[in-house]
Amino acid sequence: MLTKKKSRNTLFLTLSVLLLVVLALAGCGSNNKSNNAPTSSPANNAANGGSSANAGNEDNLLNKVKTAGVIKVGLMGTYAPYNFLNDNKEIDGFDADIAKEAAKRIGVKVEFAPQEFSGLIPSLQAGKIDAIISQVTITDERKQQIDFTQPYITNQVKIIVKENNNSITKLEDFKGKNIGVGLGTNDESYLRNEVLPKVGNFKIKTYDDVITSLQDLNAGRIDATINNLYALKPIVDKNGFKIKAVGDAIKSDQAGIAVRKNNPEFLAALDKALTDMKADGTYKTIFKKWFGEEPSAE
Repeated sequence: MLTKKKSRNTLFLTLSVLLLVVLALAGCGSNNKSNNAPTSSPANNAANGGSSANAGNEDNLLNKVKTAGVIKVGLMGTYAPYNFLNDNKEIDGFDADIAKEAAKRIGVKVEFAPQEFSGLIPSLQAGKIDAIISQVTITDERKQQIDFTQPYITNQVKIIVKENNNSITKLEDFKGKNIGVGLGTNDESYLRNEVLPKVGNFKIKTYDDVITSLQDLNAGRIDATINNLYALKPIVDKNGFKIKAVGDAIKSDQAGIAVRKNNPEFLAALDKALTDMKADGTYKTIFKKWFGEEPSAE
């Protein structure tokens, strides 16, 4: 009887030990699985905003524009022959044609968003528009805020005065005078930062559009303005302003298509569109249409 009881106790003890060993091994397996398994899959990471090999590629601006089928372009709409409202109440002009051609080569349509020049860059940075094609001069200061394609036009800037004014023929003659210029333009920066310190005191009056500045010049409310002849000719012809350009060009500006920073695919697509339209003669056709002459060699 004692032998049987001892045998049962030994068997029970052996089974208990085996059970403990099995449980221990199971626990180790579970811990190893936990330590080696990824917390989430790459697909889950991307879905939750994490990074993966292709994350972000589908969200770049070029793809968004192509998906929407439209590129939103900001311009003044009051700056003939570059961009203006024609008799059919449609945005027209050199810039408009460049925008339409670039959009076509990307495979989308263009939607224009006319506004004052001083508001174009803020609108671009806020994402309200995709690009600016409105004679935005390429400068180092602007390059800190926005990116540019290659230049698509070079403009010669001259001094503009009333037809009977013979007292102003050069920048030094601005001293003590009232000089008009477009608000937020590169010409305004040029007058304030370069001409004013050299020439001495003169008064700068800013305008939201070219027509108003020329009206004031024609009426004698300002003594001079600076602008390029391409911009002035259609306005002068239409309104009969008695004004003239004097002296040599005071500077030469190059304008490019402006886009928000950190959109390399979109910028490259626009740049390629410009390169291709210059190579196949389309650019020359557009230029001659609006300015009556061939573009100068860059």
